[in-house]
Amino acid sequence: MSIKENPLEHTNVPVPGAKEATTTSPLAGRVFAVLRIVMGLVFAWAFVDKTFGLGYATPAANAWVNGGSPTQGFLGHLDHGPLASMFQSWAGDAWADWLFMLGLAGIGLALLFGVGLRIAAVSGTLMMLLMWAAEWPLARFTDAGEPTMSTNPIIDDHIVYALVLIALAVVAAGNTWGFGRKWAELDFVRSNTWLR
Repeated sequence: MSIKENPLEHTNVPVPGAKEATTTSPLAGRVFAVLRIVMGLVFAWAFVDKTFGLGYATPAANAWVNGGSPTQGFLGHLDHGPLASMFQSWAGDAWADWLFMLGLAGIGLALLFGVGLRIAAVSGTLMMLLMWAAEWPLARFTDAGEPTMSTNPIIDDHIVYALVLIALAVVAAGNTWGFGRKWAELDFVRSNTWLR
């Protein structure tokens, strides 16, 4: 095992298989930490709003705690794309609601605390790609012939969010203003490095 300089805190941390040191300024570490926290708040807010119906994206009557479905509003109203019927069939299913909400909560908490960023990046990227496929920005028109109002046929906010999640995991953004270093030192994380 070689020693690799931690890119966000300029302290040496053993990294299995490290071949060369990477250096990033402390300012960059703080910028990535802010980006991580902001992204965590995006996911955590979506979870809280859908759970309690705070009246922003989710009215109180449709809150999960009031019997509403977190997936019904989005998936149930898809009107274009080759996968629309598949996603519509998932709308309101208990398994889809639970997976979606656990994903929002888990990704949000991982980002806010700076732990498990690899898992958050993989699961968050999968969630974002599924949402991209559901919205299908490639389509210019709905099945009824109305404009979809897609602003870009390939790159949308879901793709950007996925790339941000990947970048945060790659730079170990949880080591600054988070518990990333303590998380990486846990025995079960050391023996399962994919948990970092």
